[in-house]
Amino acid sequence: MSQYFQVGDLVLWNPSNRVAELFVRTSEAVAVLVGVPTGIGPVRADDYEIDLDVFVGFVDALVAQYMSSSHAILRSLLEGFIATALVLVDRAGRDAPSLRADATLDPRDVSVGPEGIRPLGDSQRLQNLAGEHAKAMPH
Repeated sequence: MSQYFQVGDLVLWNPSNRVAELFVRTSEAVAVLVGVPTGIGPVRADDYEIDLDVFVGFVDALVAQYMSSSHAILRSLLEGFIATALVLVDRAGRDAPSLRADATLDPRDVSVGPEGIRPLGDSQRLQNLAGEHAKAMPH
């Protein structure tokens, strides 16, 4: 069995039930971090309807959080989810502007090592990971 993530008639992703449930539950957990709704509607039969404008705003807020953090663990925890979500955004013909924006350090998640404050998030790393995820995401 599988679930569909779609915008109207446009299917963005068709993962197995467990993967779909984990994606939705993860979205709810990280939405608290950025304080915005996910845009993923409740499951109906075998699909999740996505409010594209809200979802893109949610993903962009996560990208901005990732890019502004020097905390390697926070970024690592977010990377897989963001990469997967970026595939959906791309398949809907949209993008996350924060991938191209200049990031500034968010003082809530500073990580300092022997060399000082660690580097901020890497947009190219997210884009590369999203490319890898896209190959494994049927739609």
